[in-house]
Amino acid sequence: MPQEHLDSEVLQRSPVSSLRAEAIARIRNSLRPGQQQMADWQSGPLAISAVPGAGKSTGMAAAAAIALARQYERSAESRSSLRRQLVVVTFTRSAAANIKTKIRKYLRDDLSLPQTGFFVYTLHGLALNIASRHPDLSGLQLEYVTLITPTQSHRLIRTAVEQWIGNNPERYLRLLEGHQFDGEETERLRRQSVLRTEVLPELANTVIHEAKSSGISPELLQEWSEQTTDEYAILSVAAGLYEQYQNLMRSRDFIDYDEMILAALRVLENDSARRIEQNQVFAVFEDEAQDSSPLQTRLLEILASNSEDEEMGRWGEFPTQHSALNLVRVGDPNQAINSTFTPADPIYFRQFCQECDRIQRLATMDRAGRSTKIIIEAANFALKWINNQWSTTNRNPDAMNRVSTKSPLPDTDNRQVPFRLQTIRPVDAGDPQTNANPAPVGRGLELYTPRDIHHTVELLSQRAIELFGKDPTKNSAAILVRENRQGRWLAEALAPVCKEHNITLYDVGERDRRSHVPQEILALLQFCDRPHSPDYLKAALETLVQRQLISTQDLNALASLPEEFLYPSPLAAPQSEPVQKAAHLCRSLLRARLELPLYQLISFLALTLNYDQAELATADKLAERVNQQVASNSSMRAMLSALSEIVSSERFEPVETEDSEERYTRRGQLTIITMHKAKGLDWDYVFIPFLHENLIPGRFWVPPQSQFLGDFTLSEVARAQIRAALHGESTIPDVTQAWELAKQLKISEEYRLLYVAMTRAKLLLWMSAAQKAPFTWSKPENLQEQAPCPVFPALKRQFPECVATSAMIAK
Repeated sequence: MPQEHLDSEVLQRSPVSSLRAEAIARIRNSLRPGQQQMADWQSGPLAISAVPGAGKSTGMAAAAAIALARQYERSAESRSSLRRQLVVVTFTRSAAANIKTKIRKYLRDDLSLPQTGFFVYTLHGLALNIASRHPDLSGLQLEYVTLITPTQSHRLIRTAVEQWIGNNPERYLRLLEGHQFDGEETERLRRQSVLRTEVLPELANTVIHEAKSSGISPELLQEWSEQTTDEYAILSVAAGLYEQYQNLMRSRDFIDYDEMILAALRVLENDSARRIEQNQVFAVFEDEAQDSSPLQTRLLEILASNSEDEEMGRWGEFPTQHSALNLVRVGDPNQAINSTFTPADPIYFRQFCQECDRIQRLATMDRAGRSTKIIIEAANFALKWINNQWSTTNRNPDAMNRVSTKSPLPDTDNRQVPFRLQTIRPVDAGDPQTNANPAPVGRGLELYTPRDIHHTVELLSQRAIELFGKDPTKNSAAILVRENRQGRWLAEALAPVCKEHNITLYDVGERDRRSHVPQEILALLQFCDRPHSPDYLKAALETLVQRQLISTQDLNALASLPEEFLYPSPLAAPQSEPVQKAAHLCRSLLRARLELPLYQLISFLALTLNYDQAELATADKLAERVNQQVASNSSMRAMLSALSEIVSSERFEPVETEDSEERYTRRGQLTIITMHKAKGLDWDYVFIPFLHENLIPGRFWVPPQSQFLGDFTLSEVARAQIRAALHGESTIPDVTQAWELAKQLKISEEYRLLYVAMTRAKLLLWMSAAQKAPFTWSKPENLQEQAPCPVFPALKRQFPECVATSAMIAK
């Protein structure tokens, strides 16, 4: 439809005054085509599938302000005293604050309206708001319950594991036997340690969040388990762990974030309460919809429904075209990067897009002004190449990343190609964005194949010096890594060069590690209190490994016999050097426990862990807090109790001297950040080193210590089985099928993560895959030949002019 017809239609159909209609038209005309479709929304469902850099938050803020203007006019015309609100939901608190500011600006500066009539929530904030207004229906008495997070509930999960073992000795014994077992005592102790501290807690943690976020009860999960026939009865074990966890939560008056969503839904099951909540809302706008879980989707659908429309159907069922479901969902299925470690599942937003497309309510925001054109071309090529390879793989099992198909896979949506076929397009001429699709620096895309990771640092630092040399304060840059251990190694390697050339180096992982200070201190103190506990010894050793104070080794073997490890007898086999170092460090901790007063222990442990200045400040703050709490009863038990409460409630914030997310993108700064944390951010220059196949897409592997159970992990098999049931599959896949599905889910997500990383760059995208790299970054000194990420050679073939020559690399 021609632009003038669209503008005319907006002016004619919008029940607003002429002056305000002109203001709305000005806002609309300042938007891109995809954003304009969002701004034209008046009622009903609408799906917006947006590419990276398309301006989702700007478009949503403009659409929200326009919707509010129309709602103000409707309320004035109907002389209604009841003014309904617009509810805007997004994924993080920082995103919520950002979009709230933009909506207020549009209302104030463009529409001359009061900055009210809307609320911006995170999904859990919205659920808590509903549940707390109806405590009798929700069952949430906030003054009597404690909110815990999945990380905090880890202690509860361990307790649930112990209780399940006590109640199910035969099932536990079957797990202990694994595929084969000769009854040898040392091996039995090792397997016990692996099951109790790793396998079963991981299974419980995965299944509880996966099932609970989908509204699946332990009883229903137990019913599903009856459809499976595997030797370990994995789903039945998971259901038992889930039941124990729920019992513990109720007995201790704890709730988790999934319980908040469930509590809000319990409120909305009541007809009267549901009408009250729905009558306060005229529409719901959701951002980052690809990260929603089934329960979250259901909550928004109910709120967005007209109170007179009671025919909501089953969960996930799409309403008819004439339904008063005033729901606008914006997301990018190609940026779904949380589904392998959270209950988020992009399939639900994909289905919403498909249903909206069927009734012609799907809009696409495919114009993006963030990146220079060659970066857009590279991202589009990677997307299409991966999808093509994926299709080839499904026909040829050995075509890509050696994905095997030993057992026929069920026909499931989990086998969808990793990406929705959605091409990023440059913006049109005259786009309102300043410097949209900027000119590239150099070629805009640079592809390197260094000799090894040390050569990678040389090349990366040389390029960074060149880029920052002219005017360090003018541009921003980031190094995106797959895991924090890479970032830590890079920070140490780059620090001298950056210091010499006055380049500010900021390692985001260091800041994140400060938030783990209470947990690390607690692990060491629990060991000092009960050194003969295998669990506490292993937790302390894990902390020492993470802090790189001792080398990575088989901690289960050390923890299974604490006395022999700490104080070996003359008849014991000689300890290796790494084991001797670990034992010596542990004994020094025990000696400090005996020699130092309690109030000095936390400070001593902080120094032992080689904390940096900010971490030491956090530890001092922690010590002061704990010492205040135990002043009237100074004992190790009281100190552990106080510290456990801090860790389990996460009320303790690390010491910070800087602002929030802006510190990641500050100009003149070289930021080291993980690809996951980089989502939603952008920089002028982006470096992506270490692109190797063993990390992206990675290989699903079973930790050596748990291979006695088989060539799979219980937690991933259970996750795949639950998702198959949720997706409406006719049968629940067996163990082999579920493991293959889990592999495909992981590979898809890793490729989407790479796509997210590539699309963070504006002027220059620098990518490299060294010929030699570590197999594991816990031992970066052990270099070996590593195959590149499969996309990398394809990019080199597609963009030969961007490949660094041997002469360039040799400089």
